[in-house]
Amino acid sequence: MKKLLLSALILFFIGIGSSFAQTIDDEIKIVQDAFGKDKRTLVEYYMKLSGDKATAFWAVYDEFEVERKAIGKERILIINDYMEKFTHIGEAEADALALRSLKNDAALNSLYSSYYKKFKKATSAMDAAKFLQVDFYITNTIRNAIQQELPFLGDI
Repeated sequence: MKKLLLSALILFFIGIGSSFAQTIDDEIKIVQDAFGKDKRTLVEYYMKLSGDKATAFWAVYDEFEVERKAIGKERILIINDYMEKFTHIGEAEADALALRSLKNDAALNSLYSSYYKKFKKATSAMDAAKFLQVDFYITNTIRNAIQQELPFLGDI
């Protein structure tokens, strides 16, 4: 399962890397549109839900994705700001970017906590936990891939 997810995510990044648009808003839309479709397929494959459970799960999932995309958009903006400033970043900019990153992480964790309860109510604790596991895996894989491409502060 992990190999399938990792392969799909790698293909996703190869496709995104060659199709970035001119503006950050266009980039965000491309990433979120592509990732939303590909991610749903991966989640569907992993969850293997049917009938009423599937109907209830996907209704909650669609709500979750709307909120996750807003948090993801802010994360992309933070990364973009960092890339624009990293060669000449000072104390104030470093502090502001770090605080924005921490706030963004907290918002995502809060979203997970809130939606875990909703997924559990719609399906079961096992299914809700499975969803968290696969979503954590996808999110962390993407974050790790991005992190590998970002320069460290002070590196030129």
